[in-house]
Amino acid sequence: MEFQIKKTMKIAVFEIKKWEKKIFQKKIKEADFYFSPNIVNPKELKKIKDAQILSVFIYSKIDKKVLKQLPRLKAIATRSTGFDHIDLRECQKRKIKVFNVPFYGENTVAEHTFGLILSLSRNIHKSYLRTQRNDFSIQGLKGFDLKGRTLGVVGAGHIGLHVIRIAKSFGMEILAFDVHEDKFLAEVLDFKYLPFKEVLKKSDIISLHVPYNKHTHHLINRKSIKLFKKGSILINTARGKIVETEALIEALDKGILSGAGLDVLEGEELIKEDKQLLYDQEKMDKLGSIIKDHILLNMENVVFTPHIAFYSQEAQERIIETTIENIVRYLTNKKAKTDNLVEGKG
Repeated sequence: MEFQIKKTMKIAVFEIKKWEKKIFQKKIKEADFYFSPNIVNPKELKKIKDAQILSVFIYSKIDKKVLKQLPRLKAIATRSTGFDHIDLRECQKRKIKVFNVPFYGENTVAEHTFGLILSLSRNIHKSYLRTQRNDFSIQGLKGFDLKGRTLGVVGAGHIGLHVIRIAKSFGMEILAFDVHEDKFLAEVLDFKYLPFKEVLKKSDIISLHVPYNKHTHHLINRKSIKLFKKGSILINTARGKIVETEALIEALDKGILSGAGLDVLEGEELIKEDKQLLYDQEKMDKLGSIIKDHILLNMENVVFTPHIAFYSQEAQERIIETTIENIVRYLTNKKAKTDNLVEGKG
């Protein structure tokens, strides 16, 4: 998709990287772009006072003071899922449209989920470490087939459904829990909804795909983990605080769980957006200090990756592509089934 507009259209894009800039310029022809790697700031606001469209990431606070200095602004396209850095009420007053990127890594996270599952089911991580020591013996590396096993998906939303599709190709049986059940999709994809506790009891592998909030805080805890089938596996590519760390360690020690595949750990709750890790060195350093001496990392039946389930080239490109689509839809006044308009959601 390429779109040509009048040169008088001023589009200001902040917190932008060089490769992202090239895509903007390629997809939207002839616009009067203003690109900056910085967050929106007073000095640069003076240079974009005639901007009609603004695109930012989560570090630029678009409040009443900022909006007052952009009298011609008509639309804001944030390159993030969250939008709490934008004063929606003030935007509504000024009739400024606000768009976000609600989905960009569903298949990406689902694929990584199976990377963790396969590492545990076929002892890939153990094999790698052993060969690094020039030890090519196979004792203790016997794995198990996924075909015929039961996968429990906790959170059958956009990511969870991708996990289910992949699991079906392995010949797995699927049980799912979600607060919003889609019976039609369950029939089409051939999986069964069950209550949360039943999913835990009947699954060989449990994969978590719920958002983090007050309802999901320590969803997996000492009480719920006792329901797990003995020798089952837990996969978490969602958020660290969904799992109570002490309960997980205890379950691994006692053999309630035979393994865990983790892309997230408790302590990284300050990370609001996956993509935040790419922009914020302080958050990366904090994550590093959290995991450096973590007891879970010293367990041979735990596979850990440093919050990279979202991190593929295609997923990052989709963020930019969706942002550009949001801008083009606004400019052409075309509405899609999901136009990513977030006004009124704050």
